Amino acid sequence: MYNNFPNEGMRCIRQLLRRAEVSNQVNFAIDTFNVRANTELPGLEYDIYISSGGPGSPLPSSEAWELPYFQFIDALFAHNKVAERKKHLLLICHSFQLVSRHLSIGEVSKRKSTSFGVLPVHLTGPGHNDPVFAQLPEPFFAVDSRDYQLTDLQPARLTELGIEVLCLEKERPHIPLARAIMALRFSDEVVGTQFHPEADGEGMLRYMLTDERKQQVVTAYGEDKYHEMVRLLSDPTTIELTESIIVPTFLRRALAELGEPVLA
Repeated sequence: MYNNFPNEGMRCIRQLLRRAEVSNQVNFAIDTFNVRANTELPGLEYDIYISSGGPGSPLPSSEAWELPYFQFIDALFAHNKVAERKKHLLLICHSFQLVSRHLSIGEVSKRKSTSFGVLPVHLTGPGHNDPVFAQLPEPFFAVDSRDYQLTDLQPARLTELGIEVLCLEKERPHIPLARAIMALRFSDEVVGTQFHPEADGEGMLRYMLTDERKQQVVTAYGEDKYHEMVRLLSDPTTIELTESIIVPTFLRRALAELGEPVLA
């Protein structure tokens, strides 16, 4: 979903998949689909899907990839309603916004300003008990980078679809604006995050310390924001902890429910 823009996300996802192969003693057959740039979409022949973040607007467009993407999403949900062997899906950032809009569960809109940094994320009651999120502290830290947000959820629609809110953005008592939704449990097999659970502390820190990236962040957000990010990325209890829990637990749980042998 990166539309050919340079990014760290795919490196992080592939790294986590390699680690999961080792830790669970499985071999993944991994294919990558360039959805937005080449209108490449998978079928339902796979067991586990990760739909990445990406730049740009999640609002309705006439781009060629959008209709096939939502047809795939609808097909996956429809399959899971009737099939014994379910399909597992993790939606990250841009994909999370797109599917939230498609399902009409709330308002996806442009923020007044970009949310960027290593920021605290707060668990809800369902989040504390969620099989993927339960191991995280309250709050936990995540890499957040977005110009859009999901707010103003429709309770009746959530109930209809069985969707649970797992996380909210940091509290801002001095700002009279709705808190953005940071993670949703769409179904037993489908979970989505507004933040980037794939981000790795070590790699992100290395990237942040390059002269080019430092200048980009300082120019856009100031030196204080840059130094705060470097400090938090250096702390093993922030991004490194989040990276070690969410995607690995999602994959391990998917493998277990698919009947694949998983190490304890």
